[in-house]
Amino acid sequence: MRALLATATCTVLMATSACATGTGTGTTATGTAIKTATKTDTGTAAGTATGITEVTGAAGITGTAAIGEARGGGAVPVADRAGRTTTEALSSASADAAAPVRLRIPAIKLSTRVIPLRLDKKGKLIAPTKFDRVGWNQSGPEPGEKGVAVIAGHVDSKTGPAVFYRLRQLSKGDRIHVDRADGSTVTFVVGRLARYPKSNIPNKVVYGQSKSPELRLITCGGTFDRARSSYRDNVIVFAS
Repeated sequence: MRALLATATCTVLMATSACATGTGTGTTATGTAIKTATKTDTGTAAGTATGITEVTGAAGITGTAAIGEARGGGAVPVADRAGRTTTEALSSASADAAAPVRLRIPAIKLSTRVIPLRLDKKGKLIAPTKFDRVGWNQSGPEPGEKGVAVIAGHVDSKTGPAVFYRLRQLSKGDRIHVDRADGSTVTFVVGRLARYPKSNIPNKVVYGQSKSPELRLITCGGTFDRARSSYRDNVIVFAS
């Protein structure tokens, strides 16, 4: 297992290099919950902002919310390529899991390669250089190890939607599959989505230590700041 994330890690994820054109409107209010959007891909980044609602989220923090209706929770027994269920794979691999190589999210028809990402000198995660790939924080746990694994991707680019453009459409209960270098697959279940200002990420809530394997998917959202060429918020998927 790699070292767990430091408290300040990824607090302003992809603040300068990601989502640099603002082709997508995203969600425009800060500190509010995200409603699920219609699961259709318009092929453009404009005019598909999600709704906003004021509720208290599953963690008891105002401004976050569970998305959609519950369709189950916790680890789901899904067989991996070695014939083990997800629960068995988590148990056997939690001590030292192989590196992730592919991310699959059937609910939003996403399948993409996972590349390793490093932190800069300030402890911020350096964004992927390709807009059709996601990156994994290799300074933290591998997906399936004990602790919080982080996978990040762009929401849009100068030419339109990027790999995580539809991330905000995920609902509670949707499954996230991470294929690993040893041929195994670990499956996580979405618990909730939240959006936080990049300047005020609740580190303990998002990146804090966990006694079990957890996953965070992160992209940009909220209002686009043209002066800084970046979105002001992060959209975060919490899965376990």
